[in-house]
Amino acid sequence: MRRIGIEEEFLLVSPDGTLRAVAAPALQHAAAHAADESVDDPPGGRLEKEFTQEQVETSTRPRSTVTDILAEVRAGRARADASAQHVGARVVALGTAPTGGDPTVIVNQRARAIRDEFGEIAREQLTCGCHIHVEVADDEEGVRVIDHLRRWTPLLLALSANSPYWHGEDTAYASYRSQVWGRWPTAGPTGPFGDAATYHALVDDLVSSGTILDPGMVYFDARLSPAYPTVEVRVPDVCLDAADAVLQGVLVRALADTALDASLSGGAALGPEPRTEALRLAAWRAARSGLTGDLLSPATLRPIPAVEAVQVLLDHVGPALDAAGDREWVAAQFDEVLRRGNGAMRQRGWRLDGADDQELVQRAVDATHA
Repeated sequence: MRRIGIEEEFLLVSPDGTLRAVAAPALQHAAAHAADESVDDPPGGRLEKEFTQEQVETSTRPRSTVTDILAEVRAGRARADASAQHVGARVVALGTAPTGGDPTVIVNQRARAIRDEFGEIAREQLTCGCHIHVEVADDEEGVRVIDHLRRWTPLLLALSANSPYWHGEDTAYASYRSQVWGRWPTAGPTGPFGDAATYHALVDDLVSSGTILDPGMVYFDARLSPAYPTVEVRVPDVCLDAADAVLQGVLVRALADTALDASLSGGAALGPEPRTEALRLAAWRAARSGLTGDLLSPATLRPIPAVEAVQVLLDHVGPALDAAGDREWVAAQFDEVLRRGNGAMRQRGWRLDGADDQELVQRAVDATHA
């Protein structure tokens, strides 16, 4: 089976739920701890910097089975939290901070250059996503996967939506993180590329435009990873529940297998490739309502109940899930998400239960490490 790696971004918070700008000492502790272990590639991966001092990122080792991927995600969360606790904080899987706060850009030349060039877009960029890496043989395979993913990524966003609050207010979005992230000039869905040469030519043109600093600022919904032989899907919010992050990874792998294996038909034909403008609309709809309203059907781009839209995805990747032995687990995890809700639904439910900012963040911390 194709191996999967999962990157997760987390907020650093105090016991009272407010943000803590302690990424630097937390990273120092993590590095020292890893050195003491004398392990080059520890379970859950190494703790890494993010754009602000109020965030850290984990990056799992590539794994194939659901059991191993889930163990990696949980290990990464535990390692991150141990280093955060060492400096008086906790890590929490929230796409945005319910209490708001002014982020502090890390002491890093590239990060400062981005802040200076992009102004308020960069200064407000305190958001946490989940990035899925799925293994491919080469860039040609990768572009086939990217092109196939186009119509399906809004459903991944709806399942993962976990950022309803911004600066202390309910935004009316299930994923407001995606709206904040979408301000970057290269963010969002792309047109079909067809081949790797076309993909790389576009990236070269974007960098040559002088608008972005380097290829690392190509923030497509799905892109060829600049560091690994993978396709990197950058759509989901960070998920409260570790198993929800694994669900994202397994679905992305199934979509990749469906794109690349002719024996996996993926169900009935879905018609011509949708226009990028229509995909932006579908992504906005997913960000707005998550799983609580209609989504745009990936087949017809007409509104249907969210559960039906996600079922279209599950039917499409069913043969790939069967081939990998993942169908039963995916069906059970999808049922679990429907039962308890995605992160946005759970946060709003806690508010309805009377949770203030501190209690909401504490419940999210507990869910992060359950």
